[in-house]
Amino acid sequence: MRHSLRTFFRLFSPYPACAYFLLIGTIILSSCETSYVAPPPLPSNQIQDPLVPRVPPHLTSEARTLISPLFISSRNVSEDIIIAGNQLYEGKGTCVNCHGWDGTGNGPSSLMVDPPPRDFNDCRFHNARSDGELFWVIKNGSPDTGMAPMIPVPISEEEAWKILAYLRTFCPTWGNGAKRN
Repeated sequence: MRHSLRTFFRLFSPYPACAYFLLIGTIILSSCETSYVAPPPLPSNQIQDPLVPRVPPHLTSEARTLISPLFISSRNVSEDIIIAGNQLYEGKGTCVNCHGWDGTGNGPSSLMVDPPPRDFNDCRFHNARSDGELFWVIKNGSPDTGMAPMIPVPISEEEAWKILAYLRTFCPTWGNGAKRN
């Protein structure tokens, strides 16, 4: 023990105060007990299931009330909003990296996240989730997944609504017939 402490202090010899604080801090932290216990992760089969919500249960009713300032419903969106959403999905929003060009969750980064990203082509997913719930996930991220919060960086709230409108076009039975490029 004495030899390892000498080595430790020798490494920090130009900054002896730093060495002492680091050592004391390590001792204090190692003796502390934590009162926070993270909830267990969801089983893989539940994470893959498109009907399992990603918004925490205590926030679901609030998320469902979120309304786009650009459209009343994503079932009836102008073509220019969908085109803008497509550009954001493939560019600034970086969605394509995980969800892929075709929305199936096979983007180049999809192999690095567990569980795999959502398949936006599954219409069951679109029918089960309100626009507000999808917006909430884009804004806040998706617990127990690789989906990070996207607002305020790299996108704005208005841009998130445009991406959401574009996401809905992956389901062929959703909307007013506006299609992806």
